[in-house]
Amino acid sequence: MIFGTRSLLFVPGDRPDMFSKVARWRPDIAVVDLEDAVAPMEKARARRNAVSALASVDWGPTKVLVRVNARSSPWFAQDVDAVAKSAVDGILLPKYERPDDLITLRNSIPGGAIIAVGLETVQGVADSRSLLASGVDCAYFGAEDYIADIGGRRTASGHEVLYARSQVAVAARLAGIAAVDQAVTSIWDDEAFLRDAQAGRNIGYQGKICVHPRQVALAHRVFTPTEDEIRHALAVLEAAGNGVAVVDGEMVDQVHVRLAETTLARRDQA
Repeated sequence: MIFGTRSLLFVPGDRPDMFSKVARWRPDIAVVDLEDAVAPMEKARARRNAVSALASVDWGPTKVLVRVNARSSPWFAQDVDAVAKSAVDGILLPKYERPDDLITLRNSIPGGAIIAVGLETVQGVADSRSLLASGVDCAYFGAEDYIADIGGRRTASGHEVLYARSQVAVAARLAGIAAVDQAVTSIWDDEAFLRDAQAGRNIGYQGKICVHPRQVALAHRVFTPTEDEIRHALAVLEAAGNGVAVVDGEMVDQVHVRLAETTLARRDQA
């Protein structure tokens, strides 16, 4: 399934005032969150809000997913049952650790619905290759939950999650699905977001978690190829077809052709 994943904007399920604004912010994917963003006593109300909004709100071109509570939680079954009967594009399963959880979810929702998952625990990251080979459409790496689970400490450099972050990108590539990079929780620090997003793109991610609407445009800036990148990609493909060996002073071989094709694929999904 092909769909844009440059920005994955989380909107708390207990903030219905935000739903109608999503079309203005234009993320590729909006996630109505019933999990971490909602306190236990507000879970039922958030679920009702989500179902109502899915039927009544104009989301524009944005695809809408609902992040249900984890399979091990007391709210999972009710979340899935309610969301499966709604006009939703798909479901996001957090803290994905067992293929059986995916089977349960797939059997509970309409065929063709998007299933995205969060790899954000030590077990989930360690088993990411097999977990993503089980019919998932998209996956994100959740650095905050991962570092809490492993007992580490979050730092500005991000070195403590580089291995796990890379492992999820590799697993997603082998599964042939889109990978969405970790969140940046410093919502007013644009430079920090841009640096982290560029690092994620360099690793191989196709998009970024956004925890605030202002981060959507920043994510699109990083994960949408620039005009210069597109021009270079087209020149590489033309040169390869004509047998020319040099573009912009660089040798052109099959690796450069594959990089050019990736750039144009990103352009087409923007």
